Amino acid sequence: MAIRGLLFDFDGLLVDTETPSRLAYEELYLEHGHELPLDKWATLVGTIGAPFDPDEHLEELVGRPLDRKRMSQRLRAREHELCDLEDLRPGIEDYLAEAERRHLATGIVSSSTREWISRHLKRLDRLDGWEVIMAADGDPERAKPRPTLYLDALDALDLGADEAIAFEDSLNGVRAAKAAGLFCVAVPNPITATFALEDADLVLESFEELPLSELLEQL
Repeated sequence: MAIRGLLFDFDGLLVDTETPSRLAYEELYLEHGHELPLDKWATLVGTIGAPFDPDEHLEELVGRPLDRKRMSQRLRAREHELCDLEDLRPGIEDYLAEAERRHLATGIVSSSTREWISRHLKRLDRLDGWEVIMAADGDPERAKPRPTLYLDALDALDLGADEAIAFEDSLNGVRAAKAAGLFCVAVPNPITATFALEDADLVLESFEELPLSELLEQL
């Protein structure tokens, strides 16, 4: 492969926002005397518009309607509070530095919103330097596991699928990358470490396990 670009997922991959997001919901469920079903929560990771609705499920458990607006505001505030403690995941800085040294294009491909992504990149002083940021922006028809976001990113960068590597942390993300024809490296976070990610071409415990230079040599 003549690799010319690297495409990174955002949530849970560049920054571990997955752990704080689940923790915020776990706290909410416990306040109402129930536990968040982790198997159902897993279906939400890396996508939008999944059948499981944690708010609706909690209402079913407590047996009455809840103030959805107030609950959403509380959850978002708590999520921001916890996510703002997170840095780039270990090894990411080295990957980005090596990519720059080799003049490789770098992009972010995420089922989240561009606003959410930019918010965290800005606080981490990492907003600049990306050739493309492709986000679903609330559109489930573009979200992973569909390959749409990856195909759009490849088109924007004028790259063939065999000229880029996708880095993912979730099953939905891996499926999207493979459906787009990309070589996919899975780097799970604490939330997705138990997920079945064998569809990825390579699974690493962290970016520090295999430097980018060695990965490119292997390819």
